[in-house]
Amino acid sequence: MSSTATTVITTMIAVAAHAQISRSRRGTADTGRGAGWSGTPPSCTAWLAECPDVAITGTAQHQAWRHKTLPPVEQLRPDLWSIPVPIPHNPLRYVSVHAFAVPGGISLLDTGWESEEGWAALTGGLAAIGADVTDVRGVLITHLHFDHLGLAARVRKASGAWVAMHPADAELVVSWNARDGAAAVAAEIEFLVGLGAHRADAVADVGPPEAMERFTRMAAPDRLLADGDLADLPGWALRAVHTPGHTPGHLCFTEERTGLFFSGDHVLPRISPHISTRAEGDDDPLRAFLSSLAAVRGRPATEVLPAHEWRFTGLAERVDELTDHHEQRLAELLAAIHAHPHSTPWDLAAHLTWSRPWSSYERRMRIFAVTETDAHLRLLASRGLVVPSGTTVPTWTAAVR
Repeated sequence: MSSTATTVITTMIAVAAHAQISRSRRGTADTGRGAGWSGTPPSCTAWLAECPDVAITGTAQHQAWRHKTLPPVEQLRPDLWSIPVPIPHNPLRYVSVHAFAVPGGISLLDTGWESEEGWAALTGGLAAIGADVTDVRGVLITHLHFDHLGLAARVRKASGAWVAMHPADAELVVSWNARDGAAAVAAEIEFLVGLGAHRADAVADVGPPEAMERFTRMAAPDRLLADGDLADLPGWALRAVHTPGHTPGHLCFTEERTGLFFSGDHVLPRISPHISTRAEGDDDPLRAFLSSLAAVRGRPATEVLPAHEWRFTGLAERVDELTDHHEQRLAELLAAIHAHPHSTPWDLAAHLTWSRPWSSYERRMRIFAVTETDAHLRLLASRGLVVPSGTTVPTWTAAVR
């Protein structure tokens, strides 16, 4: 091994140890439940401490979060509102749907989870601002996850509104809609087996086909938005910013008149979004995510309006904290590979720090943990720090130079 490689690895292991000590002193867990998942129990991404350089502007949202209640519908500007739509059985609790006044009606950014409770919250929120779902002219989607896209089909049917998203996520929606629940389950089981899961564990964790059916009939878009495109919201200067990582086609939107930055799940004020591998999608999603973070860091955002939790200022500082978190996580994983060489992603996940004992992880929480571990492995590999075995089910060791 070269002296340079040895220095890099030694430094990363030292960072991991320091991070673990710091977490112990703070009394906070390294990882917990993630944001922006697709209709499943919460993922295993980090609960990050509230950054002291990030100022909370969504005080009503923050207070509701602390009291474990749904926040109110809020008017944020004369022509802009936030409407919370609940997510069933998830500690994220809700997605903030943003409603923009446009000539002759309303346009939405995201729609919320498809359920009767979600529909009542969305339509009730529109009524509270003096609108009806039939007034919706267009729907922008930050990304394809069910808590963002779920109600889009129902909104479109009720109003005739167009639905727009990035081509990369649109392609996934179309491909998922072309299969049934059984095919979706079979594909996910094979993917997990390829990460080192015993087949029986993979079958148990993925669950029955019926649970996957809703994700095979989501709204395919009528329109596509690429990076830099201006959304069709008359009276607004809402420009799409492609930020892959959480999903291949994740979009943020910057409002060029006001400096508002709608961050979707890309930048959240308290937790890191779930970054994972999947049977289809980016080969190196964590690299894409970190690059996307760097790309938005310097934007002069007057306020950040995320899809979850609360509004805030301090975009650059929050980006730095998220980036640092993932570097610490990479260091911890590299240390685990040194301690447990020739391990699969499934095995390595058990050697990382999570919000609860690894033995209690099962079903979606375990899937999220393993696929998130795999995403970090792929980034270590692209940096030349680890290598796969090349076997049918790859195992991982530290690179030797």
